[in-house]
Amino acid sequence: MKRVLELCANAFPLWVLAACTVSLFKPELFTWFRGEAIVVGLAVIMLGMGITLSFDDFARVSSRPSVVAAGFLAQFLIMPTAGWLVASSMELEKPYAVGLILVACCPGGTASNVVTYIARADVALSVLMTTCTTIGAVVLTPLLTKLLAGQLIEVDAMGLFFSTFQVVVLPVAAGVAINRWLPRAAQAVLPVAPLISVIMIAMVCASIIGQNASAVLSSGPSLLFAVALLHSIGFFVGYLFARLLGYDRIVSRTISIEVGMQNSGLGVVLATKHFPAEPLTAVPCAISSVIHSVIGSLLAGWWRLTKDAGLRSP
Repeated sequence: MKRVLELCANAFPLWVLAACTVSLFKPELFTWFRGEAIVVGLAVIMLGMGITLSFDDFARVSSRPSVVAAGFLAQFLIMPTAGWLVASSMELEKPYAVGLILVACCPGGTASNVVTYIARADVALSVLMTTCTTIGAVVLTPLLTKLLAGQLIEVDAMGLFFSTFQVVVLPVAAGVAINRWLPRAAQAVLPVAPLISVIMIAMVCASIIGQNASAVLSSGPSLLFAVALLHSIGFFVGYLFARLLGYDRIVSRTISIEVGMQNSGLGVVLATKHFPAEPLTAVPCAISSVIHSVIGSLLAGWWRLTKDAGLRSP
């Protein structure tokens, strides 16, 4: 049974691709999974990841603040620059260009923690990076969007902080506590946790695509290519950036995933709220949520199968 669960989890890219493809043409199969259901689903994923972690993992990462700082710098340097370059070089229509730059200026999202977990990279580092970039986004997302897209937006600081605390910090802390004080319960959950994470992230991606199916189908190949190019640059340059700083492959993979995967949901919310006259601004953000998950899942599947995937950085 353990082997079967492992094989199902390793097929993560296939589940995401299949669910998203079906959702384009049969959105009603997935769009019921939305709103609070997504919040609860993500919290369950983070709880499962927290169970795999210990206080020592966070102490290990916290003892190397330069790693977290490098990830933070990479997040807000690489992606916004890439967003502006892609939007400018491809001469996207203004709503699409602003939406692409907006999502590029968003912080790392919860999905990056899931992909890091499935890739067997450094989950504790990923969680800390997500938390730090989310806090930094309160100031940096509007400033970078203004600088690169010429559009000043407001970010709900308390709402963003509360969402991060609710979906990331609290469930992970609960999981770590279970691992520490209820080890038998933790051991019972560990074999099924990766597969549950795979199912949940596939449902989230398919739901978002289903809710925006018409926009995705009508947006054309150029926009799809632009979003795919943006995230490909994030994954590749994020990994290269970390390697050039001298970090090992596990840390570099973690930073790559964190940089390449944005909080696209936040981008959709900000685009919808601040550009109501240009609803197409939200389309790149919606597409982003799927593209980065597909690319991330492909990378996670590859790294999960490599012989050194289980190693942890010192």
